[in-house]
Amino acid sequence: MPSPLQGLDAALQQLRRDGLYRSRRVLDGAQGVRPVIDGRRMLSFCSNDYLGLAAHPTIAAALREGVERFGVGSGAAHLVTGHSEAHRALEHALADFVGRPRALLFSTGYMANIGVIGALAGRGDRIYADRLNHASLVDGARISGARLNRYPHGDIGRLRNLLHEEGPGLIVTDGVFSMDGDLAPLPALARLAADSGSWLMVDDAHGLGVLGERGRGSLRHFGLGLSQVPILMGTLGKAFGTFGAFVAGDETLIETLIQRARSYIYSTALPPGVAYATSTALRIASAEDWRRTHLAALVTRFRAGAAGLGLPLAASTTPIQPLIAGDSAKALAWSRFLEEHGVLVTAIRPPTVPRGSARLRITLSAAHTAADVDRLLELLALLPIEEQLVEST
Repeated sequence: MPSPLQGLDAALQQLRRDGLYRSRRVLDGAQGVRPVIDGRRMLSFCSNDYLGLAAHPTIAAALREGVERFGVGSGAAHLVTGHSEAHRALEHALADFVGRPRALLFSTGYMANIGVIGALAGRGDRIYADRLNHASLVDGARISGARLNRYPHGDIGRLRNLLHEEGPGLIVTDGVFSMDGDLAPLPALARLAADSGSWLMVDDAHGLGVLGERGRGSLRHFGLGLSQVPILMGTLGKAFGTFGAFVAGDETLIETLIQRARSYIYSTALPPGVAYATSTALRIASAEDWRRTHLAALVTRFRAGAAGLGLPLAASTTPIQPLIAGDSAKALAWSRFLEEHGVLVTAIRPPTVPRGSARLRITLSAAHTAADVDRLLELLALLPIEEQLVEST
């Protein structure tokens, strides 16, 4: 009888043949736009460190201070003995930052999403999700046992019909879509939620720190508040440069999550030194508007240059700039070409993106310079784009 491992090996070999096999790289040193990857200094355009804070010396100093004061590990879940003064202070700072009564820390964004959805929806309930939502939102809906209805990306008309046919429920969406870089139609979603008596939950992992006044995120960008969007999730490992996640809302929501969100109740708390450092990162991100101004200028520069080259970019005005290849082999070939010339851009392939939409996910950071963007454009001009456009038509 064949070993079960033989079946796994065959599946891995098929991934390689399909151009879908994934490999890890080793970063030696701090995160940044010029990291040492697998022993080689590269110019990177594939990090989510949008504001360039991941290796900020002041935040690093705060982490050291936090470890000296609170130790390395939290030692327990929040509801046992793991909830420290550093956690309490950060939760207050996050609530103030997003303009909500309370915030609750989670160890990761994935855990936050599955915890919130599982706490608020279950068998007999309905969840409505954008087709391009992050995997954690999809998995949270499936784990909850609620009926999952997925509507075409950004299709308000289809969502309206689903709500009419199925009844009210929990509407969940990314604020900024992680692989496409576009914004959800949040004002229209908020109106639909209100009209149908539904909840609206926004995962703003890629909007916080980048969009809105002082980086308050997608909701501030659209002028939406607690009454329109009662559930806000954000992460701390992207624009804020540290680690972890949080959910913000009113008193009742947060107390409900403390009592019912299993991924909160049964997980060891975030290391308190990280929470302490994140309070510093939050202050820097909020105060230093030049980072957002510079980042926006780089996005404009890149898109103007790409338009001049006829590059098939997705419609995004955020630091996430997808260059669509279509075929996984094509995306890999483009990525390898750039790497050969010292530029690192990851090829994103199914199942992370829909089949037929493999891409280079180019991300810009406030730590990049205009010269960095120009160098990337010089190399992209050498890619066989015209061939790809003919194949995809």
